[in-house]
Amino acid sequence: MLLPAKAEVARQLRRYRAWERVMLAAPNDRTVRTTFEDSGYTLCVLMGKRCAREAADAAERYLRTNQLAYLEEQQITCLQEQHVTCLQEPVERPRPAASARRRTPAAERISAAAERRSTAGR
Repeated sequence: MLLPAKAEVARQLRRYRAWERVMLAAPNDRTVRTTFEDSGYTLCVLMGKRCAREAADAAERYLRTNQLAYLEEQQITCLQEQHVTCLQEPVERPRPAASARRRTPAAERISAAAERRSTAGR
């Protein structure tokens, strides 16, 4: 896994935290909210997380540790998440009955054309 430069992570984390404070002071300002969300998205992409808060936490951990320790921690977290997912029971979805299946539009056109040809000669 490639890791970003610590200087860039620190810069983006500072930017995210600054816009977070501004957004909390003026939550109805659309420009401020948009810029805050953009800074959160950038941090998510940089840290490989889905949520801006997770990305900020990961950035703080990354800046506190060396790269090897951070990678080991991420690997352990990933394995734990996979273990939890494996332990959950799969949800069975009901399947539609075979007679209730609808034919595709292409199949309907072909059968309609074949029916016209067969009745045209009568």
